[in-house]
Amino acid sequence: MSTGQGSAGNVIAAICSFFVPGLGQLVQGRLLAALFWFLLACVAFAVTWLITLSLLPFGWFVVSIFAAINAAMFERRR
Repeated sequence: MSTGQGSAGNVIAAICSFFVPGLGQLVQGRLLAALFWFLLACVAFAVTWLITLSLLPFGWFVVSIFAAINAAMFERRR
């Protein structure tokens, strides 16, 4: 099974991480990376909310883009 950049598994993981940061990393079996991205998204959401006092999840959205890129570019070491 191909697990490099552009593989079907990485595309699915990237889509998962776009909607829930860290979910794609969890699908790939990277528990610590998944936890890191999810907690970072929660902190970014809280900071954005405190600054703007609105529920527009701008911080969450920015982190989700980077988490998706991270999941898409993951290449399992042999």
